[in-house]
Amino acid sequence: MPASPETNNKKRKRLVLFVEEGGGDWHARQLVAAFNARGHEVVTTTLTACAFDTRLKSGLDIPGFDGQLPDGVFVRAISTGSLEQITFRLGILHALRASGVMVWNDARTIERCVDKSTATFLFQNAGLPVPTTRVMEGRERAFGHAEAIAKPLVIKPLFGSQGNGVLRANSPDELPCSETVGQVYYLQHYLRDDGADTFADMRVFVSKGRVLASMAREGAHWVTNVHQGGKPAPLNLTEDMSRLALGAVKAVGADYAGVDLIQDPNSGRLLVLEINSNPAWKGLYSVSEVDIAAALADDFLATLRENTADG
Repeated sequence: MPASPETNNKKRKRLVLFVEEGGGDWHARQLVAAFNARGHEVVTTTLTACAFDTRLKSGLDIPGFDGQLPDGVFVRAISTGSLEQITFRLGILHALRASGVMVWNDARTIERCVDKSTATFLFQNAGLPVPTTRVMEGRERAFGHAEAIAKPLVIKPLFGSQGNGVLRANSPDELPCSETVGQVYYLQHYLRDDGADTFADMRVFVSKGRVLASMAREGAHWVTNVHQGGKPAPLNLTEDMSRLALGAVKAVGADYAGVDLIQDPNSGRLLVLEINSNPAWKGLYSVSEVDIAAALADDFLATLRENTADG
């Protein structure tokens, strides 16, 4: 007698965890332990180690699978690289999804999140409040914009995370050269109260349509990312914070994400600042009682079962 769908759905799965080049980090080890504890096998590898190969029936060579496809894919990182390298790695993720493999987060979501201009557009298009932002090519155009608004601006790399490369310009003359920002200027109104003793914003971690954990990030510098020296602090999560975070995740189609919120010091209004499709949670772990890796594993496996049942 053939096994029931329920039995098939609960059988041991072979999963892929894509990590940074050079090996897994603390987050990867947490995820592997969580999946293993639930009876599933995880192959930890990188997208750089994968290949398209027409000699294989699947067309994809994923380390550890001998030309076969995994049951599911969890993406922790795609790693930095040239335009060609990033395109290739995202192509692998696109191909996996096209082959019927569940990918968290998939290539389309990563593309939307990694490009800050697209993410900001999608937030606004979904009716979410965002800081006043203009993105354009060329320093001359950026200079004209900065001159016209006569306000301090935050300049962010179009592709970047953890607060790396974020600058402040108090005048047009302080705009970086075009080579520094890849010819594209992402300019956002500066939203910090310079009279405050500390600076703060909020990170809300969302998975499978619900908030898992949240924290405030506080620091003496206006760039409050934990990677830049900001300190995690407990956050009294409000209904408005949850609504904005869930709306941001829905706008980009993410399975899980970290959403950054900021409060306008003038109006007091909460705004959606950024979203990260491969968020870290070590800082959150220190101020939350939630086992985030375990919750992510449970959500991933629940979605995998749902997709199998739908199929």
